[in-house]
Amino acid sequence: MDDDGGGLLARISTEMVRAQKEFFGKGPAQAKSYFLDDMLIIVMHGGVTTAEKTMLDFGQADKVRDFRQTFENQMAERLTGTIEELTGRKVLTYQSQILFAPDRVIEMFVFDDTVRKLTEATAKGQLTAAPVGEATEDDALDEPSAAGA
Repeated sequence: MDDDGGGLLARISTEMVRAQKEFFGKGPAQAKSYFLDDMLIIVMHGGVTTAEKTMLDFGQADKVRDFRQTFENQMAERLTGTIEELTGRKVLTYQSQILFAPDRVIEMFVFDDTVRKLTEATAKGQLTAAPVGEATEDDALDEPSAAGA
């Protein structure tokens, strides 16, 4: 982890973009991670698949949301494992939500403790113009490095 925690937040964002691309076939264009007390929140922009867009055009947002929730429920163990490996912290629970117009996916992880360094990095990212905790789909194309690097 870098000195201020911003590198780890960016790594988390990159890994979530990579997972979305791998398992959905299309990932978000951008993601940003926030650590607030004992919660990690990852907000991803874009990523709705062509089939999902078509279903939305048919007025079937609930079906798209139901599918996404079912899929995320099945992926929970894998995603939680990735986050635990990256942070070195125990995840107690995980939830995912998709939003439309604008297209957003929000991933939420609750930990068994607070990581002050990551909370401070999140605050720094909110108070400065620095891209703390951000990643793009191009970042996900790079080879993954060791967890926590």
